[in-house]
Amino acid sequence: MSKDKKPNPAKIKVSMWVVYGAILLILIAIQLVSSGSNFQEVKPTSLAKFYQFLDSSQVNKVVFNKTTAQVYLKKEALKSKTHSSIKKETILGKENTGPHYSLDIGNQELFQKKLDEARSAGKLNDFSSEPESNWGDIFINFLPIIVLIGFWVFMMRRMSGGGAGGGGGQIFSIGKSKAKLFDEKNDVKVTFKDVAGLEGAKEEIQEIVEFLRNPEKYTEIGGKIPKGALLVGPPGTGKTLLAKAVAGEAKVPFFSLSGSDFVEMFVGVGASRVRDLFKQAKEKAPAIIFIDEIDAVGRARGKNNFSGSNDERENTLNQLLTEMDGFGTNTHVIVLAATNRADILDKALMRAGRFDRQIYVDLPDIRERKEIFEVHLTPLKKEEELDTDFLAKQTPGFSGADIANVCNEAALIAARKNKKAVGKQDFLDAVDRIVGGLEKKNKIVTPEEKRAIAIHEAGHATVSWMLEHAAPLVKVTIVPRGQSLGAAWYLPEERLIVRPEQMLDEMCATMGGRAAEKVIFNKISTGALSDLEKVTKQARAMVTVYGLNDKLGNITYYDSSGQTDYNFSKPYSEDTARVIDKEISDLIENQYQRAIQILNENRDKLVELADILIDREVIFKDDLETIFGKRPFEKSETEAVTENE
Repeated sequence: MSKDKKPNPAKIKVSMWVVYGAILLILIAIQLVSSGSNFQEVKPTSLAKFYQFLDSSQVNKVVFNKTTAQVYLKKEALKSKTHSSIKKETILGKENTGPHYSLDIGNQELFQKKLDEARSAGKLNDFSSEPESNWGDIFINFLPIIVLIGFWVFMMRRMSGGGAGGGGGQIFSIGKSKAKLFDEKNDVKVTFKDVAGLEGAKEEIQEIVEFLRNPEKYTEIGGKIPKGALLVGPPGTGKTLLAKAVAGEAKVPFFSLSGSDFVEMFVGVGASRVRDLFKQAKEKAPAIIFIDEIDAVGRARGKNNFSGSNDERENTLNQLLTEMDGFGTNTHVIVLAATNRADILDKALMRAGRFDRQIYVDLPDIRERKEIFEVHLTPLKKEEELDTDFLAKQTPGFSGADIANVCNEAALIAARKNKKAVGKQDFLDAVDRIVGGLEKKNKIVTPEEKRAIAIHEAGHATVSWMLEHAAPLVKVTIVPRGQSLGAAWYLPEERLIVRPEQMLDEMCATMGGRAAEKVIFNKISTGALSDLEKVTKQARAMVTVYGLNDKLGNITYYDSSGQTDYNFSKPYSEDTARVIDKEISDLIENQYQRAIQILNENRDKLVELADILIDREVIFKDDLETIFGKRPFEKSETEAVTENE
């Protein structure tokens, strides 16, 4: 039987500074052990005293050069009081063998002659005219130079990208690309199976992967490989997730980075990083480059640049344009980019030949939301009877990221209640928590305020129930959440186009809260702020965007290119501005009076509904059917939406 090979143990990484420090300590220790006496203080003395020591036979050895001499005393001489200042032991406790004194010799010939006479007389054991070699002294003398050289070498290695910090953050490699490479060596687990919904976008993205896997299939009949694809859509819809799926599915190198990675404080760095990125991609072709949030460098040139200077961001964009359009059709490098601000991108970047395809990643519909829920519910311990269709209906307008947040919040709520599985009510509470905010149970609300809030919310419910095109109610609550004192949940039908009567009914239902306060109390309050903001936006859109106003006619002042954001003048005259303001005001006031009329006709039912709301704090669709009866224009309920007050 063949034995499995044991995996090699991971090598321990040792810093070079530890090695350098260890070598230094070893050298110092060797010096201390071998020449510990060198670390003792050598006493200076005069030439006359030295001759006295020499005549009295106290000197054992003398080592001298042209100017100085070192004196080694005999053991017996060290015991005398004359040399009491000389220490008998070294730092390490060893016997102090010298040198004990140092002196200036003056005339070398006379000094050497005196030593010859003393040795001949037996007063001196030995002397030498050259100092003994001492590598410890040499090392100590040159230690500062060695430290400076070592520091210089270390800094040069760091600046050239050889240090521990890697190449991306070094001064000499600052122009290198910061793109992270994903290939067969990297473990990228996200695939197209993990991307729920987005069928059209997935089909386009999968075809791009196929271009690189099997380019001959398309080039044989004369087709050219697309150079780029731009993913456009609201935040949280899955643009980056699609790119991760491409990295997991493609069997080609995948370079991923953010648009802000090109930005640096040094001039020319962004353009240099663009060049380096495309150089790496060409070397590994076929390859894919993914630039997330490309609007960081792709913003239209010449806008809001009052200084007139050569902007560094524009240099980066110019280099990106050159690199994308400089490809040959046989380089097999495709650029993917993602943004939620396509209106501010430069037109040269959007043209064919650079980003040939623009893939719009929209918010998911009810069917796609169900698929997204099924993906995010997989890791959760959930109740068996949990209905994903119901959850999809309760989350209209939610992006994929919002749905992931709902699932996570539901799991946290279930755990907070010490439950073993996540249930339907946990998801409803999670939706309320995310849309309405945290429930404020300890918020102090006076009885008068509570009744005013109940009347306000009951007014919304009553008017929306009585209007054909207004969304029917699902739930109303007067429990404070976040910044709102009450909230109403509705079930609108999905519409691809909206007609004027539908918008007017929605505006009337929105004004139902303030109208109810006027009908019951003959007073109004500040509680309708969010209602007024919403209805004003709707009225302004009808007049200035959609051309739904009879007086102004079929005209719009909306600019999809975003150019008007940088203009100092309005696209209409002062007279037209006055007409626009009057038409907006008339629209809102007409719907306000219409809501008052509906509530006056149903005043008793409005009060009854408010009393139930005060008593229970939460009412549902069944309570409205009990009071008002079934809606005469009842439609199939397809989705649920939440409107905060």
